[in-house]
Amino acid sequence: MFENVANFNGQRPMIDIDDAVMVLIDPQSGLFQLVEDMPRTHLRTHVVGLAKTAKQAGIPAITTASVPQGPNGPLIPEIKEILPDITYIPRRGEINAWEVPEFREAIAKTGRKTLIMSGTVTSVCLALPAISAVADGYKVFAVVDASGTYSKMAEEIALARMVQAGVVPVDTSMVTAELQKTWHREDDLVWADIFSHSFLAYRELMESYARTVEAVKKDEPWDSRRDD
Repeated sequence: MFENVANFNGQRPMIDIDDAVMVLIDPQSGLFQLVEDMPRTHLRTHVVGLAKTAKQAGIPAITTASVPQGPNGPLIPEIKEILPDITYIPRRGEINAWEVPEFREAIAKTGRKTLIMSGTVTSVCLALPAISAVADGYKVFAVVDASGTYSKMAEEIALARMVQAGVVPVDTSMVTAELQKTWHREDDLVWADIFSHSFLAYRELMESYARTVEAVKKDEPWDSRRDD
């Protein structure tokens, strides 16, 4: 399906936590209302999952908004709540964020070349800067399920164009897992909670596990049908 995937000039095509920047483009409440290719609640949950992943992984995060005082609406408040020190670049109507010098400079200032990028809408706010960044020598991972657009066809066209340009499509749970690396760590429960945002069914798995542990501690038979 995707014949022109970039080989990153022979580099290992994985996300390097020491080289990564989380780039959240236009997670704005007004733009979310245009999304039709997935449930909007899922989109918002996935964006929140990316913000939590960036915080827990300790990687720089940058966000931007297009005319937030207009119909596109403000950034969703969870972004600033989770990442109070996130770099915010306002735009004055520029559609492609990569064409804003302050945006490019904020990314360049991190000294990192791997961009984990999401954007609403996918076919514009994600695709255009992702393609532009690849052309400028960055490695770009586009988080498709943390981006949304106005139709499934628009998503498929945008995805095909991005891949042809060398952008790598990923989903939120893939990003979280790649940055987490292992469950054998002291903050494993924090990462488990993040997974419940990026992989919605994971919360049910967590609840099942918690009930099992509780039953073992009490030395009682465990019945999965119980909800007490």
